[in-house]
Amino acid sequence: MKSGFIGVIGKANAGKSTLINVLVGEKVSIVSPKPQTTRDAVMGVLTKPEYQLVFVDTPGIYKSSTKLSDTMMKTAETAAKDTDFILYVHDGHAGVTQSDISLIKKYLSGNIPMAVAYTKIDIMPKERILEDVKTLYESGVDCDILPVSARKYTNCAKLEAYLADKMPEGDKVITEDIVTDKSARYMVSEIMREKILLKFDKEIPHGIAVAVNVFDRRPNGTYEINLDIVCEKSNHKSILIGKQGAALKEVSSFARKDMEKLLSAKVFLTVYVKVKEDWRNRPNLLKDFGYDV
Repeated sequence: MKSGFIGVIGKANAGKSTLINVLVGEKVSIVSPKPQTTRDAVMGVLTKPEYQLVFVDTPGIYKSSTKLSDTMMKTAETAAKDTDFILYVHDGHAGVTQSDISLIKKYLSGNIPMAVAYTKIDIMPKERILEDVKTLYESGVDCDILPVSARKYTNCAKLEAYLADKMPEGDKVITEDIVTDKSARYMVSEIMREKILLKFDKEIPHGIAVAVNVFDRRPNGTYEINLDIVCEKSNHKSILIGKQGAALKEVSSFARKDMEKLLSAKVFLTVYVKVKEDWRNRPNLLKDFGYDV
């Protein structure tokens, strides 16, 4: 049997989480069109009779501007060092810039084997793929480059087989039959944050945290969940709540449906919105919200 850890690295919004969800076959990371949706290292586990692939989804590489983003970048760097293989995910639709080349070569310079997943090929001209691959090779990117589309499942099976072949021989590294290392409580908070990002688009910046206060399973199998949506400004709170609470009711309803799917049970959800100014730069609050500062 072959098994190992694969660090999934790349710029913000390259499609890392979407690709991992497709490869694992279940949703283990939230997704949205916004950069830095992923804030923590999340494991997605794919177990087959012949191999086990443990994907480590990491925060997108992004220019740091807060203590939170500092923490996220450290998480990405640590994940890249503690794996058997690096899968660098590049957004092919965005083209190839000098900063892309420099970043790819930075990870290539380490001692960990690496390949590039060139993503989003379903929304770009085919001739661009060959041009970009040629540019990368001519610029000194000396590793395999695999064009894929997670949205259309194009070449995903080939990528899975390729990664399985690159893993070292050994027993399963995750012994139990699980698909992620994150708890249901953590996944519930991420589901709520995902729905907020999708609902409010550019109205609400990334200054949103979700704190789960109550996560109880009742004797009848239903769940009582009480959580806070934390934002940085009073006007953000007003937007999140909406007129007569309409916006909060809508986003909570969407989140509750996904929570019930995750937990396979009915969920009674209570949501409050609170303001904590500049929380992304306050270490005590970052720790309260589960970030390893």
